[in-house]
Amino acid sequence: MAKIAYILLCHKDPEAIIQQAERLTAAGDYMSIHFDARAAAEDYQLIRSELADNPNVAFARKRIKCGWGEWSLVEATLYALETAVEDFPRATHFYMLSGDCMAVKTAEYAHDFLDSHDCDFIESFDYFESDWIKTGWKEERLIYRHYFNERTQKKRFYAMFEAQKRLGLTREIPADIQVQIGSQWWCLRRRTVEWILDFITKRKDVMRFFRTTWIPDETFFQTLVRHLIPEKEIEARTLTFLMFTDYGMPVNFHNDHYDLLLSQDFLFARKISPEAKELKSRLGRLYAAQGVDFQISNEGRSLYKFLVQRGRIGRRFSPRFWETESTLGRERELLIVICKKWHVAKRLLEQIRQVTNIPAIEYLFNEEDTPLPDLGGIQAALMKRTRHRRALMRMLFEYYESDQLIICLDPGAIELMNDFHSDRSSTRFLQIECEFTDDYLIGHARRVGLAGERTSQQTLERLLPTIRNDIVHEADRIRDAGFSQLFQMRESSSPEENAAQLSGFLGLAEDKTRQIAETHYLFAD
Repeated sequence: MAKIAYILLCHKDPEAIIQQAERLTAAGDYMSIHFDARAAAEDYQLIRSELADNPNVAFARKRIKCGWGEWSLVEATLYALETAVEDFPRATHFYMLSGDCMAVKTAEYAHDFLDSHDCDFIESFDYFESDWIKTGWKEERLIYRHYFNERTQKKRFYAMFEAQKRLGLTREIPADIQVQIGSQWWCLRRRTVEWILDFITKRKDVMRFFRTTWIPDETFFQTLVRHLIPEKEIEARTLTFLMFTDYGMPVNFHNDHYDLLLSQDFLFARKISPEAKELKSRLGRLYAAQGVDFQISNEGRSLYKFLVQRGRIGRRFSPRFWETESTLGRERELLIVICKKWHVAKRLLEQIRQVTNIPAIEYLFNEEDTPLPDLGGIQAALMKRTRHRRALMRMLFEYYESDQLIICLDPGAIELMNDFHSDRSSTRFLQIECEFTDDYLIGHARRVGLAGERTSQQTLERLLPTIRNDIVHEADRIRDAGFSQLFQMRESSSPEENAAQLSGFLGLAEDKTRQIAETHYLFAD
């Protein structure tokens, strides 16, 4: 009979991970866990201590810091796979999971299903001939080398790309490899996994190639399985049910989706809404049940498309995502940097990106050309971003697959601050107080259209006190707003004082934030 070793990559919510491991191993299956090295050490220790007596749970021998689009995700998967192969010799299948996945069938059904299908389940489509990549880069992912994280080191990422493009520094794909692409959620037989692990020790050239491709978790296993396994033994689909909106965002499943999920021809579903407590509870009890009869109708995607196209007004199935999403999510943290000198805030974000893996976006409600992902048009104009601000932020959380997000706001945006602060999510503010010379204020007046190049010195001198008073008034309004978590950095404060405030804002130890606060050019004009 099939016995499954679940390969779990996770980075948050230790209590949920513990529950997931206990549920999936209670029926005799196994789990190998890689917990992101960026996550809190106490969370990892909690998981290890709570699962220490469970012989069907193992932990990757090595933990690494993972980043979206990086080789680190593949590397973490390989570490967890190696552990599972070694520790669970009776495992017949290895199933890739995330912390957002839950079983939608019983263990009994899953085992019978895998026993009757002697094949590997993995989306594996020709990289160049298929239309799996709808928009954006295609061959650029492969023929150029990518050393930096596109989301946390955007400037370096694109500077390296442009330099290689300008100098013609392309590379060849290994001659005997036909690159494939597909979802990273797969289920592979033991023989296949053992062949992959053997292959990577012999083919260092292939490993070097994939280490510097972009988003390799969509190509690495997909390519190797197709290279090593006969086509007739591969079913090019995932056993994890997931859907995306017209705007490319993952669909979250809610309490009233229980019957729909059970009727799909899949073993797991992703993503279950954090607020769907009843759904999580029912699915949690399902895996260990016996004798359950599943009526497979498999209408999930077509039903979702039907409802969306007809514009049903409701919590989820609306013609536009942003018309019904009214909260960022109770478990999310929005971190807002407030600074009148925009270049100071941007420098701070650049330093934060070097120390943390928290996605950080500059003045998205103030600057039209702020780099943003394609979110179906909601990001296209400042007016649209502001009007649908909560939906925009929710989509950004989903895009970055993060429960934390940093943005910058001008101190004049008190309405936005009050709105975000009133949300059910957790909101923290970092107010940066800078010193303003007359020359800076004159330049500011010209940038915002209060003065021009020909404005007389006499007019500027009358204008300066008004501008300075406005800046003070904006700062006072923020302090008087009663924000529950307001931290303050000041140009006049010492690096130690600023590091303490930054520590509270980011939730990091002061030894890390001191490195940021000591940046010598942070406040320079």
